[in-house]
Amino acid sequence: MIARQNPPFRAEHIGSLLRPRALKNAFKAHAVGDIDDAAFEASKDEAIRDVVAMQESLGLEMVTDGEFRRKSYWGHWVDAIDGFSVAPSLFRFYDGGGAEQDFIAADCVGPIRKTAPISTEEFSFLKSVVTSAEPKITMPSPSTLHFWRLSKTIADSGYATDEAFFDALCAIFRQEIADLAALGCRYVQLDEVPLIMLGSPAICDQVRYLGSDPGYLLNLYIEAMNAAVRHRGDVVAGMHMCRGNFRGKWLSEGGYDLIAEQVFQLVDVDAFMLEYDTERAGGFEPLRHVPDDKTVVLGIVSSKVPEVEAAEDLKRRIEDAAQYIDRDRLSISPQCGFASTVAGNPVTEDDEKAKLATLVQVAEDVWG
Repeated sequence: MIARQNPPFRAEHIGSLLRPRALKNAFKAHAVGDIDDAAFEASKDEAIRDVVAMQESLGLEMVTDGEFRRKSYWGHWVDAIDGFSVAPSLFRFYDGGGAEQDFIAADCVGPIRKTAPISTEEFSFLKSVVTSAEPKITMPSPSTLHFWRLSKTIADSGYATDEAFFDALCAIFRQEIADLAALGCRYVQLDEVPLIMLGSPAICDQVRYLGSDPGYLLNLYIEAMNAAVRHRGDVVAGMHMCRGNFRGKWLSEGGYDLIAEQVFQLVDVDAFMLEYDTERAGGFEPLRHVPDDKTVVLGIVSSKVPEVEAAEDLKRRIEDAAQYIDRDRLSISPQCGFASTVAGNPVTEDDEKAKLATLVQVAEDVWG
């Protein structure tokens, strides 16, 4: 495959990978005190070495540590920042069978201040075990540390306004990205859920019912994202837009149409990673709003179901998208990670590898 000089690469994945059984067991054993911290870290190190080797063996030009050190895609930020706690979300996950799932979310209970490493130690180890690929670090977007509880998030924080809260939070993001860059990181991905949820009329109605204004939040979260990645220098920033990913369940449905022009034109990132795995994501027409200096990663493989997509079907979808954006500005990936939490999605490690291998092969066929 002809590599791009900079990320994103033609075949990508979104970050989290299925934890192997031994690592899941280590999480459980550590939680009840059956193994100590050193043994727990050794289990993570071993699993990360193996999963990096797996990714490189498939021909991926970028790799992650599978998010194997994390309980969830955002929890390590709460753990490392004084002033954060957790509380019940105002929203729920759903699936195609009508099942619902409650979850907990970040809650600000005082002035926020970083008191421990967030992703720098993760990156240092990842970089040390990579042999040929680009290491990517993923992190939650600023909005994901606010939206699930809306104004309740800062009710007991001491911050008088949402803007004041985000001023403090985004300063931590900028410092985190600068610290990562100092270690040699040149590729970060921010996982953004609320912006695409605000493209759903049903979610907007729910937001209004809960006493907030969807238009205000859309502007607030765009400004927060831009503040978070400002002054990033040579670091490539991608924004993954996700409708929720928990054991195969989701938070919202609906296309990009209502928010595409505003988000694609105003958010200052280098690439958009977009979910396009089901009809719930709508059509490719909104891609016409993506500026010429930005790239798009099409999430056309599902991390939520075990069936491996047919290569020819994926190629047709790429050509469909290329009606609205130059094919040379496209890449492909799963729509989300395979395990946003330790539990993972309802697929096997063999399914995961087959899907990633298919992405690499399709990318080679399409782009050479």
